[in-house]
Amino acid sequence: MLFFAVLLLFYAGARNYRERAAVILVGSLIFYASWKPVYLILLGISVSLNYLIYSGLSATRSKRLLVAGLVLNLGFLGIVKYLGMALDSLFGLEAWLDMPFFGVPPAWVDWALPLGISFYTFHMLSVMIDVYRGEWTHRISFRAWWLYVSFFPHMIAGPILRASELVEQLENLQPLKAAELKLGALIFMAGLIKKVLFADNLAPLADELFGRPEALDFYLAWFAATVFALQIYFDFSGYSEMAIGLALMFGVVLPRNFLHPYTSRSLREFWQRWHITLSRWLRDYLYISLGGNRHGKSRNLANLMITMLLGGLWHGAAWTFVFWGFLHGAYLVLHRLLLDGCSRMGVLAGSIPSRVLSGLGWPVTLVLVWFAWVFFRAPTFQDAWVISSAMLGMADTMDTVSVRSYMQMLVWGSLLLTLVEPQIERGLKSGLQAWTRLHFSLRGTAYAGLALMLIFFGGSSQKFIYFDF
Repeated sequence: MLFFAVLLLFYAGARNYRERAAVILVGSLIFYASWKPVYLILLGISVSLNYLIYSGLSATRSKRLLVAGLVLNLGFLGIVKYLGMALDSLFGLEAWLDMPFFGVPPAWVDWALPLGISFYTFHMLSVMIDVYRGEWTHRISFRAWWLYVSFFPHMIAGPILRASELVEQLENLQPLKAAELKLGALIFMAGLIKKVLFADNLAPLADELFGRPEALDFYLAWFAATVFALQIYFDFSGYSEMAIGLALMFGVVLPRNFLHPYTSRSLREFWQRWHITLSRWLRDYLYISLGGNRHGKSRNLANLMITMLLGGLWHGAAWTFVFWGFLHGAYLVLHRLLLDGCSRMGVLAGSIPSRVLSGLGWPVTLVLVWFAWVFFRAPTFQDAWVISSAMLGMADTMDTVSVRSYMQMLVWGSLLLTLVEPQIERGLKSGLQAWTRLHFSLRGTAYAGLALMLIFFGGSSQKFIYFDF
């Protein structure tokens, strides 16, 4: 908060665009370097090399340059993020076969992953692909390129933006405006409440439950999945809203990344509401590049599965993430087949069978999403298998896990909040103008009350989950 206050002060004192851009750029680099300064060098090399490739593509739209950019970025991302996973798999295979092919695992593969590398890599790739396709023709200066990649609200964990959504805004930074400061502060506060009051309170319970998978019976296994489903939603949607609010204070509008995903009535709708900017990136640059739905049903279903498998792998270097992506790919394939089957049987929208399926859609979607979250959260595939088996009623419980009643109240209250969130949001929007017209002293008192609530009832400080991706 101190960093942001100082940055805002310097920005307010800037006299022209060049000074405002310099404040944002220097502040963003300081923000990134505060974690591990050495990775600022890595960021500089990556941004500079990619700008050279982008410049060449802008002039020639050469397929070779595009391939070079893809190989450079995905190859480097693969080395730093997935080499350890590949070697672990090889050594695991060696142990399983009891045949010493590979020797001793090298210690140097256990490096710390550069913060936000998946996000800023996707940002630069999207520009180059758009330029090659002819969908982006606006020339980006070196300064604007740096701003686009390193803009601190979205750099570490998204939203994942296309150049058309951000570059022109960053090339036209304006002085601070009271209305944007007020609205941005409200959005930031909403995200902070989600993170501190809900996600951080749920995190210790999720750690306890997933840390003892063998102790979970049917009820506790589903309870554990519910706890993590709520934790990751409040954590990541909270971060996204904080990023949107911070950017808006500087006059930069970022798109929504979550739209009440736990009210979805199908898995397809879930991915239209959950991590929206990643879903869109995977659709535009992977699914469509693979052929989308242009080459028949079988190819379309295969493209869906490949997209979700790689989307799962993007989240982390572990087979649990790959299987999580596989589950969602299977869900989407089955959903597509179900829709095709209903169409062949003549089940029309609005008919009784259609309304029945629609009514069942929401609880079935929640159950499927909850089940898949286990593989996303569990430390190992074996732990995930134990918990998912318990969820299917196949547990052989040896112990018990203490789940205090007030924690259960927090979990079910959090679930209720996610379901009524759309109504709360509509109410807040309708009352926003009245809120901004209130006297400053009344609004200040309300903000102070919220701050005290976060201090006294907020959970212990936890890092954002998506910082690891």
